[in-house]
Amino acid sequence: MSDTVSDADRIRNKRLAKLGSQATPKPDQNGDGTSDEASSKQSPQPPTSPTQEQKEQIKPKINISSSSPSPKPTDNPFAQLGVKERTAASPQISIKPGAETGMASRKPPVSDQGRQSSRGGETLPEWEDKILRGIFRLTLDPSVRTDGHGHPLSFVKSVREELEGQRQPIRLEAAILDQAILEAASDISKVTTLDYLLACWKRVTGQLKHHKGNRAEEKRLDVLKEARRLCMSYCIFAITIPEMFGREPSNTSPLLSHLLVDPEDERGICHDFLAEALSRFADDDTIEPALVGAVEDLSRQLARMTINDNYKSYVLALRHLVRYPPLVRAIARSPLFAPSSTPASELEATTLLGPFFAISPLQADITSQYFSSPKTRDRAFITNSQRSLRMSLTTHQQDLLDIVNQIIRSDRGARDTMLGWFALCVNKNHKRRALQVDKKLVSSDGFMINVTVCLDQLCEPFMDEQFSKIDRIDIEYLRRQPRVDIKEETKLNMDQNNADKFYERTAEGTNNFISEVFFLTLAAHHYGTESTNQMLSQLEKDLKRMEKHIEEIEVDRHKWINSPAQLKMFDNAVKKYKDQIDKGLSYKYAVQGVLLDETMQTRSLQFMRYVIVWLLRLVSATNFPKQSIKLPLGSNPSNVFEALPEYFLEDVVGAYRFVMRNMPWTISSTQSDELIILCITFLRNSEKIKNPYLKSGLVTIMFAGTWPAPNRPKGVLGDLLMGMPIATEHLLHALMKFYIEVENTGAHTQFYDKFNIRYEIFQIIKCVWDNSVYREHLDEESKVNVDFFVRFVNLLLNDVTFVLDESLTAFQQIHNLSEELQNPQHLEQAVRQEKEEALSGAKSKAKSYMQLTNETVAMLKLFTEALADAFTMPEIVQRLADMLDYNLDVLVGPKSIELKVENPREYDFQPKALLADIIEIYLNLKSKESFIFAVARDGRSYKPANFEKATSILRLKAKDLMSPEELRAWTALGAMFKKAKEADDQAEEDLGEIPDEFLDPVMATLMTDPVILPTSKSIVDRSTIRSHLLSDPTDPFNRAPLKIEDVIAATELKGQIEAFKAEKRGAKLAEVNIMDTSPG
Repeated sequence: MSDTVSDADRIRNKRLAKLGSQATPKPDQNGDGTSDEASSKQSPQPPTSPTQEQKEQIKPKINISSSSPSPKPTDNPFAQLGVKERTAASPQISIKPGAETGMASRKPPVSDQGRQSSRGGETLPEWEDKILRGIFRLTLDPSVRTDGHGHPLSFVKSVREELEGQRQPIRLEAAILDQAILEAASDISKVTTLDYLLACWKRVTGQLKHHKGNRAEEKRLDVLKEARRLCMSYCIFAITIPEMFGREPSNTSPLLSHLLVDPEDERGICHDFLAEALSRFADDDTIEPALVGAVEDLSRQLARMTINDNYKSYVLALRHLVRYPPLVRAIARSPLFAPSSTPASELEATTLLGPFFAISPLQADITSQYFSSPKTRDRAFITNSQRSLRMSLTTHQQDLLDIVNQIIRSDRGARDTMLGWFALCVNKNHKRRALQVDKKLVSSDGFMINVTVCLDQLCEPFMDEQFSKIDRIDIEYLRRQPRVDIKEETKLNMDQNNADKFYERTAEGTNNFISEVFFLTLAAHHYGTESTNQMLSQLEKDLKRMEKHIEEIEVDRHKWINSPAQLKMFDNAVKKYKDQIDKGLSYKYAVQGVLLDETMQTRSLQFMRYVIVWLLRLVSATNFPKQSIKLPLGSNPSNVFEALPEYFLEDVVGAYRFVMRNMPWTISSTQSDELIILCITFLRNSEKIKNPYLKSGLVTIMFAGTWPAPNRPKGVLGDLLMGMPIATEHLLHALMKFYIEVENTGAHTQFYDKFNIRYEIFQIIKCVWDNSVYREHLDEESKVNVDFFVRFVNLLLNDVTFVLDESLTAFQQIHNLSEELQNPQHLEQAVRQEKEEALSGAKSKAKSYMQLTNETVAMLKLFTEALADAFTMPEIVQRLADMLDYNLDVLVGPKSIELKVENPREYDFQPKALLADIIEIYLNLKSKESFIFAVARDGRSYKPANFEKATSILRLKAKDLMSPEELRAWTALGAMFKKAKEADDQAEEDLGEIPDEFLDPVMATLMTDPVILPTSKSIVDRSTIRSHLLSDPTDPFNRAPLKIEDVIAATELKGQIEAFKAEKRGAKLAEVNIMDTSPG
């Protein structure tokens, strides 16, 4: 190389030599270093940048030459970039669009007429020099270092030296622009190479936009286009080969900082830049990985941020980038987008979209900042903080939707990848619905809520009021290799083995987008918002338990008062526990703030409405809602419905239950109609669903729907329940059917669960009882479906008997223990502590059972009034009479004094009101002779004095509870009981000794309708075995299974008994008229 090469050139040569290629260039077909293709008159093509592999194997070729002749043409390392060989004295890099235009052949551009182009006396070369200096802020004059606006200029020394060496005008032109750009970009010290080049890009693009398109300006336009092309090429080099400019490669993309500023900013990545870069995808395979790498770095940096950091610029950057379908397709091919091996706990940190969806006010430590010192905050502060976080989250969720929408709309491949990412989120988070959730193994609540909200919004376009697209939701989706994993999910009414066999048969066809999104959204609700609802309920219970524990701990503070060291340890332990409570309370307020977003819940209920209609169409095989559903449904099983995951219905129940309790005003009237139809349909046909607790959720929804709300005294659903035809015809039967079913739920808590469920059933019945249509339907059905009503009445009696006994016994315990503890000094400490604990237990028991007692007795009062016949059937009437007599004795008999407790209203215990209710039940059945005799035959508790005492109490101390007419009826009824007792005793005396074979072996009474039990061959009265089978479906003598239909009438024995009775007392008993209460 010639000695005339400057020191700067030697440094550049050394740097470029490192980038030299080992590849052989294409043959020189034209003798000037260009091929035929290069010398053809085609339009300029964007240069391509080498990929990482090219950097290692086919490195950029750089033509470095001096003024001395070369023995043979040197290889051209930048041939693939359009770099041409030069014979200039100094090293040059030339990026050309086509044929070579060396400096030796430079001529001033001429106009179409052969004249020098001018504008106001300015020649084209002069304009070219001025415009290129302004765009790239270059100078060839070392004394001029700023432009007219004060902007610093880069002195391109090597270019000037080359021009001087070739005795060319000291002027910039397109032919030497590539060398000038490289030198300027390499010497930039105050900004990065990309900063400089992007600013140049903005300026050249602006010039092009304002340039006129007439023919006279074509030469100028060519100059600007070439400048723009070269600028883009060097931008790509700055991103992909920073070594070319003497820069060390960075661990993060050079584009990252530029993506985070506004696209219109000088440092920003504008639309024109991206459009040009994307247009070169096919020719330059380094651009795609560079852009995708920048997006991946965006995601990695955002993963370290929270909603309190400057996250917005990252979200806006991605939202801007996904507007370009080619880039979206490239991003979707990123290995970070949806790697299937990612565990649930890492989805929001390591997948490409995860950090964007992780931004939430529920992120770690953020809740404590929103709700610091939560116990000291008033309701107004909490409400305002919740409103603030909702506003921030709503805006962010809208940005997420925009991003997802752009990805889905770009093309099918990207759409499938996006849906695959959603599927990954739900499939990996099955453990979020475990009984005990380990938060270290699952995605966060905030992340999953964002996923759910986004999917809800994706469903909005096809959820119209007319359900015009509901047929597009294809049930066969679940048998066509679905994205949603339902294999291990509990099914509605099918065991695991049968479900596996059902889903083994793959359905033909392909899944449409609506089906994909619908089933993904259902799963997202289950593992997202509904899981968070479940967590919130458990958190509230845990906080109450922790508060109670703190109170218990503080009681022991006095033990350490004289030991400072131990007292300090005690205080530290208490503080740590209180800090945990504060943290939990802050999280609770934050979760409530997120979930109580009215817009979010309205959108969620709109989706759930579609789920309801879809389920009802499926189970009823009708075109609901255009066709009404006929109940009860057919008995033919529907495998398609029974094999559905249980959470399809559970999500609906959970969503409406949450809204009913917290924001019922968001439920529209049309949603209420369909919700009632859903509840009644599945309770009336309860055999369609296996899980009793899922069915109890339907009861809970209706129960919550009857709670008084603003301007709705009967709640959201109460008025509709009063008038909807499907409700008046089927609601009571459905509730009574489930009342019977919950006697045995199969859970270890079934005994307590059934009372809670039945309490809710009572409230619904009370809400609609004023409508006489209900009572008329019930009366008609009780005469047709006798066995059904007998089972219901039997269980109702069981409940009344149990809760009354438990309640009144608890009050007796409270009374006795309170008296014993009035003088605690006479008791040993251990004994006193034991009695105090027993008293506390009795009080707790009295509170819980008394509420059930009041509701159960009230329900018995309603039903005995409406269905007196059902309560006086032979298998029921004696149990009812015994129960009433016993409790009347407890309330007014000698031991009634033991029911006196301090502050009875604390337990909702009103003994006089309870006495009035029991008397009203007696009065409801006063016209039934079988009831009169049943009361009189109660040898344990029937006492005429109790009736007189009850009359005295109500007349003197509770006049407002019963009217004078009712009191007179009660007095007359007491006389009827007394007369029946006398007649029955006389009849027993007249019968004399009864043969043993005529006596019922269980009740020891004379049989009236003896039957033979088929397996044990024992003979009992029919009423006895019917009563037994109501609660135990076995033979009482050998425990063999037994149904009432299996017993055999003992006709011969019955005849003998009738003959015996006729002989002994028939005529005498017939003469007695017990219903006559007139004097004398």
